[in-house]
This record gives sequence, structure tokens and C-alpha cells, in this order.
Amino acid sequence: MKIATWNINSVRARLQAVLDYLAESQVDVLALQETKVKDAAFPEEPFQAAGYQVAHWGLNQWNGVAIASRVGLADVAPGFPGQPAFGKPGQEPVVEARALGATCGGVRIWSLYVPHGRSLEDPHMVYKLAFLERLRQAAAGWLADDPDALVALVGDWNVVPLDTDVWDMAAFDGATHVSAPERAAFQAFAGAGYSEVTRQFLPQPHTYTYWDYQQLRFRRNQGMRIDFAWCSPALTAGVAAVQMARDQRKRSGASDHIPVEVVFLPNRSISVSAGQSG
Repeated sequence: MKIATWNINSVRARLQAVLDYLAESQVDVLALQETKVKDAAFPEEPFQAAGYQVAHWGLNQWNGVAIASRVGLADVAPGFPGQPAFGKPGQEPVVEARALGATCGGVRIWSLYVPHGRSLEDPHMVYKLAFLERLRQAAAGWLADDPDALVALVGDWNVVPLDTDVWDMAAFDGATHVSAPERAAFQAFAGAGYSEVTRQFLPQPHTYTYWDYQQLRFRRNQGMRIDFAWCSPALTAGVAAVQMARDQRKRSGASDHIPVEVVFLPNRSISVSAGQSG
């Protein structure tokens, strides 16, 4: 079974890129982030024609998360228990479309788009840290309920865990993504019982998943590693490989992120039967 995560940076702008990727990679499940559409505008039919069931949660032209699966799609949940809300001063806080869960082929998959933070002093940073902590609490609870649960927390985490996960730490002095509180909130998932499997299989420094569009960042390989997969112990035991589809960033009109793929060994708890319904 192969699961991939990809911040697509607008599914309408890059629909053909997604469909081409599904055909080329033959992933069983694709978690998408930053779809930037409301549910009613999500292009569901092309996914179905490609053999994938799809679930989407989008409230406006920002954020948005989706899961496309050809191994079943059951128990879809927009948002995790305790997910915090955010609102600008004077506005009613809203639980944003940043987390979508579904069971696919026996695996509980969460497509996650962690808040950016904006700046270390911005209320959005408080929101970001609260989001990560509430997600950690929920994830720990899932393992407390079932230590053998197959859970994958995948997506754009908007955290740079190590200095070598960015091209130049000096460029991020006093900025988001690299601060001690953000890194601690990210690493806390290990304490909750999860393993970040992309690091286990691709430990190399300066292995990036994101390059800004500006200043020729991709051509200069000035990137960041911010897309990850935290897996439960039972699921981690079945990981066979991790791959990064870097060629996707080279294509015309590409997203600023690339797909990150996790391949699992056959497991009696994991189904890879195409077309399985949920």
C-alpha cells in the first residue's frame, strides 16, 4: 500500500497535475492540503473517473483538505476532537478546514494543514501551537483506546524540525517554523507514541519538500522540509520505503510543495484491493 501527501496549492489550478500524478505513481491514498475551494466547487468527478473515492473539507478560498482513495473511504471526519478555532479580532472564531480523517484500506489517515503562524508575536502563532497540542492530545487518545491502531498523520506541518531542514538558518532568524516552541510541539508527537517515518527512511540533510516560488528558490535548491508523516507503532512497523517525488516541482505551473510517499509492506490489517468501498 502506498500513501502520499501533497500540498497542492489550489486543486482547481493543478487538477491535471494531480490526475497525472495519480496515474504515474499509482498511489493508493493521496492526502491533499490547501485545496482552496469550498466543498461544492471541489472537482470530484475526475477523481472518480480515475478510480478514486474522494472526501473533501473546504469552507472558502483558503485552506481545504482532501483524501482520495482507491482502497475504500469510510468514517470521514472533518476536524479532529478538540480542534481549535481561529478568528481575527472582532470576528467570530471558526474551526478552519485544516484536518480531515478517513479510514482507507484499514488505515486511519489524517490529511493535515497546520497553521503557518505568520510571526512569532502574531495571534496566529498562538493558534498554531494550540492546533498542534490539541492534535497531539487527540492522537495520543487514539492510541490509548487502541494501541494497535493503524494511524497516519500526514501533511504540511509548517515546522522545520532540524537546522538542516532549511537551506540557511540565518535567513530564518526570529521567524516562524524554526522556533523552539514550534519544534517542541512537533516533536511532542514522539512522546504520544508516534514515529516520523520520513526521517527514518530519508535522514539525509537538506532534503526538502517545499521551495518558494520567489527568487529562483527551486533552481538554487533553497528549500525547506515541512511535509511529514507521523505513524502509529503498528503502522510504523510496516513501513518499507519513503520516496519524495521531486520531479513534480520541475513541471510547469507546479505546486511549491512535492508529494511525499510512504510505502507499506503487505499486512493482513491493511487492504490494497482496488475499488474497495467504505
